[in-house]
Parts: sequence; C-alpha cells; structure tokens
Amino acid sequence: MNIQGNRVVVEKSQKETFEFLSDLKNFEQLMPASIQKFEVDGDSFIFGLKGMPEIRLVLKEKTAYSNVTLGAASSKLDFQLVADIQEIDEESSEVQLDFNGKFNAMMAMMVKKPLTSFIETLTDNLETV
Repeated sequence: MNIQGNRVVVEKSQKETFEFLSDLKNFEQLMPASIQKFEVDGDSFIFGLKGMPEIRLVLKEKTAYSNVTLGAASSKLDFQLVADIQEIDEESSEVQLDFNGKFNAMMAMMVKKPLTSFIETLTDNLETV
C-alpha cells in the first residue's frame, strides 16, 4: 500500500528542512491535534493518537539534504514514512511524504483512510513550520 502526500513548499532551505526532519523531536510539531502521547528515545519516537494504537517510528536512513526515512519499529506493522526533499532555491524547498506499507487486504482497507488523513496533516503542518 502506497500513500503519496501532497508536495508542499517549505520556507526553509533544503539543508534546514533536512535538519528539521532529522531531529525527531520536531515531529511533535507536525502531529495532528488529536495527539495524546509523543516521546523521543534516541533514534526513535513513539506517538499515540486518540482512538489509535501507539506507534514507534525509527530513523532508518538519511541521505544528506534530500531524504529522511522512518520505519516501524514493530515487525507486525511493516511500513516506512519517506520524506523526499528537493531544493527550490536558497530559502525554500519542496517536500513530499510517502507512506509505503505491507499490509494484508483487510488491514489495508481499514487503515487507508486514517493514514491518508494522517499524511495530509503532517504535510500541512510541515508547510507552516
């Protein structure tokens, strides 16, 4: 299952945007208003949204200034959240969030709508940081 977020313009350089997304503490600013828990622990963070199970994301990979990839810490949920960062100019960059998950058909049907909404919220909030 793949969910592509909208491409948004961030009023930060490509390097600044990369550094912002590489610092996991900053993801708290991007979370939906329904967040009930957010804790950073080294190269991972756990978050809980109202009515949803808590999820731990681990920083899996970084490519200087162009990509930050987070993945699920649990093998029960196999997915990645990928931030693709492109330079527009010295003061702005373009970011697209992609969610790639391996779910059975039933699970995919259940989670597609809330995940799409979650990716849209992260993207919208990234545009305003």
